[in-house]
Amino acid sequence: MGLDESRKRIDAIDSEIVKLLNERAEVVQEIGKLKRKTKKTFYVPDREKKVLDALTRKSKGPLPNAAIRAIFKEVISASRSLEKPLVISYWGPKATFTHLASIHRFGTFAEYRPVESIADVFTEVERERADYGVIPMENSTAGVVSESLDAFVESELKICSEIMIPIAHHLLASCPLDEIRTIYSGTQPLAQCHLWLRSNLPNVEVVKVGTTAEGAEKASSETGAAAIGSKLAAEMYKLNLVVEHIEDSRANYTRFFVIGRTISGKSGSDKTSVMFSVKDRVGALYDTLKPFAKHEINLTKIESRPSKRKAWDYLFFVDFAGHCDDDNVKQALEALEHSCNFVKLLGSYPMETADA
Repeated sequence: MGLDESRKRIDAIDSEIVKLLNERAEVVQEIGKLKRKTKKTFYVPDREKKVLDALTRKSKGPLPNAAIRAIFKEVISASRSLEKPLVISYWGPKATFTHLASIHRFGTFAEYRPVESIADVFTEVERERADYGVIPMENSTAGVVSESLDAFVESELKICSEIMIPIAHHLLASCPLDEIRTIYSGTQPLAQCHLWLRSNLPNVEVVKVGTTAEGAEKASSETGAAAIGSKLAAEMYKLNLVVEHIEDSRANYTRFFVIGRTISGKSGSDKTSVMFSVKDRVGALYDTLKPFAKHEINLTKIESRPSKRKAWDYLFFVDFAGHCDDDNVKQALEALEHSCNFVKLLGSYPMETADA
């Protein structure tokens, strides 16, 4: 088959794809009407996971699974906008990694509204000025984001889904490397790049700012200034990528949470997060965790934070495999209620891998 014939075949296939996409959109509009009548949520993470997993299983190539997922995430985003355009609040400003995570989850057809703090994200969703919020939870190199944990203590919002994205840090500036005198960066990026900075720019002043985007904005207006940030931040603030990939570990991932007002349904591969405080006695934490082993539940994370109610009083945050509607999880949570001062279910949601 010659080039012209191959192109004609592609054109015919593209026409069929457009026809099928519009047929799909018509069905989506009907579903939207049903959801409005029954007051069901328009973002259904467990359903989306099942759709994407099924499509990648059916694909025989040559398109890689990552491409299939990327294409259909945008199809789902466009379809969801036909049901109801979602408003997403995130810890801004624009071009932060939380912004990128928001787009990764909700696509280009949502309305994104940056706010100044993680607490503000919770407020926007609680007051129904946003449908969902996106917050950073932890980094594989620098650890947990304490502000996010603390916000769950007072809020009744639930974790609807998690987002896992690779974090690539670049040195952004308008000047060459040897002319950089100041670097602006947020706390987490500094922790993720401190070895590179110590080895390559040991005498440069480092100034902490709230976000990577704020650092990029400052670097764009000062002579001899640089920032640690993303390629999106470089484009937005017209900075050069002076050095790419300055993160100390290439296996550098950040986990984000989507927060909302409802718990997700079962997807078949789920994770649950809870918060609890133990009674003040010897062996209390050990006894609290025994029900998870008894019911064969795999703990994936445990983190403690001061309760801020009295000195040396702690709250524990635990992630484990399973959904709150699973029988063994129900039994473990019931046992937890008996052994703790209080237990708070933060959410059950589809488990995401670093490669998803």
